[in-house]
Amino acid sequence: MARIKPQALLQQSKNKKGPARISVTTIIMSSIQIENRQSVVEGDNPFMDSKKSDLPGYAILDTAKGSITVELFKDSSPEVVDQFLDLCQRGNFNGMLFRHVIKHYVIQAGDSDKLGAAEDWTLKGKHYNQLDTSLKHEAFMFGTSKAKHDNRVFELFITTAPIPDLNEKLIAFGKVVKGEDVVQEIEEVDIDEHYRPKSSIGIRRVTLKQSI
Repeated sequence: MARIKPQALLQQSKNKKGPARISVTTIIMSSIQIENRQSVVEGDNPFMDSKKSDLPGYAILDTAKGSITVELFKDSSPEVVDQFLDLCQRGNFNGMLFRHVIKHYVIQAGDSDKLGAAEDWTLKGKHYNQLDTSLKHEAFMFGTSKAKHDNRVFELFITTAPIPDLNEKLIAFGKVVKGEDVVQEIEEVDIDEHYRPKSSIGIRRVTLKQSI
């Protein structure tokens, strides 16, 4: 049997293909690419959340008595807040009158002369033995009736005292955080026997802001 020369044996070993070696640089670059992909995926949720945070969080009602600043409950009442914001952008509340003023209960703005949700709050001598102290029953809550809403019927209510049965009648989607004195001044206007202000007073315009 012929012997293979050492030089030929060395050449054969060089020609054999072994498993490819991965350099340290390749490993590092691959790791960077994987991390970048993960950061994009993880960044998607905060971006979606930012859309909600971009919505206005405050509404400023300009009235003849002064301005009323309302903080909107975007998290607890998102659908109603969305509709309210849409109507504000359309100018739906510009020039809307305060139709009824029920002292120590509520002031109501809207396009209808009907008391609606506030009707039984006008009963004289009505007292409550126990007051619900939850947030939505405090004074200066901002809400609308639970009736089906459209562009023609979207009443606004601001409570001027704690109301235990508020949740039964209204959807509270905000709270007055500035201008409580303006609300109280509107509450003191002269009214007729139907709780309608004798002198017209209304909302001139509504300005939306993300922060105050």
